Amino acid sequence: MSNFQLKADAPIRTSPWMAMLIIIIGTVVIVFGIGASIVTGVANISFGTVWASIFHFDSNNDHHVIIQSLRLPRALAGALVGAAFAVSGAMMQGMTRNPIADTGLLGVNAGASFVLVLVFAFFPSLSFEYIILFSFIGAGLGAGLVYSIAYFSKGGRMTPLRLVLAGAVVGSVLTGLSQALSLLFQINYDLAFWSAGGISTAEWFQVSVMLPWIIVGLLAAMILSRSITILSLGEDVAAGLGQRTKWTKAMGAIVVMILTGASVSTVGGVAFIGLIVPHIVRFLVGVDYRWIIPCSAIMGGVLVILADIGAKTVAMPYETPLGSIIAILGVPFFLYLARKERRELT
Repeated sequence: MSNFQLKADAPIRTSPWMAMLIIIIGTVVIVFGIGASIVTGVANISFGTVWASIFHFDSNNDHHVIIQSLRLPRALAGALVGAAFAVSGAMMQGMTRNPIADTGLLGVNAGASFVLVLVFAFFPSLSFEYIILFSFIGAGLGAGLVYSIAYFSKGGRMTPLRLVLAGAVVGSVLTGLSQALSLLFQINYDLAFWSAGGISTAEWFQVSVMLPWIIVGLLAAMILSRSITILSLGEDVAAGLGQRTKWTKAMGAIVVMILTGASVSTVGGVAFIGLIVPHIVRFLVGVDYRWIIPCSAIMGGVLVILADIGAKTVAMPYETPLGSIIAILGVPFFLYLARKERRELT
């Protein structure tokens, strides 16, 4: 029986010990991964130099400056956006009971990116605090368009297949408009690497602005986790159990907008993180979102940090966009899920 087709009287399978193990091991991997990310790059830097730059910073030491101003905020940004994208995907999958829900596949990333292109074109001097707010609006715009098209396409009956098709249509249209605007306003060069997904330009200022938003989003997701577990049993079942399904979906959508908007404004529209991570976590810990959400946050951070190390080393001294590295894993995973769930998609 599929995790997305649980019966009302079916026990909610969960493995707390496995979840705790993932959280502990994942946290250790993130710490060491951040260290490995800092020493990886064109400039050869040792772990001893990293330690000295953190506890005995010397502004006259070029390596210390590189670590503090470039590599450390980049690594931390990777951990944050990985957690945000992964939790967003987990929440979307739970709320819609759609096994292939992801912010990149359902138009959320494309909506955020489109609005940000508008901002870059018409308000190029706007500060990052306002840019991130516009990113929230764009994420909501993309999701709203996808769900509206999927819902009203045939008599108000929404299916996972229609969601994916609507997401593909909306994503393609918004991406095309974004590219046209970037050419028209001659900002295509500035947007090229950002659009492909990358955290090479992350700075302390960006990290400090998105950090509170992502923390709030992750905490809100944890608060909603029990309600999402019940909602994943089915909307009718959840309503029968006293669940306020519309309220849960509305709050969940706001949390997804916050997490996705904060991430896209920093690294661009990186897809597949929210698709890959929740499925792996669900396989390991079960279907209780009180464990899925924190484990997804940890594993999402691990995935992005490791992928970013690969982005820096695959074609050194040149850098590969992070989105391309993630897509190498995500596309086969998506095709596998689509084939596995083909009966549920039709």
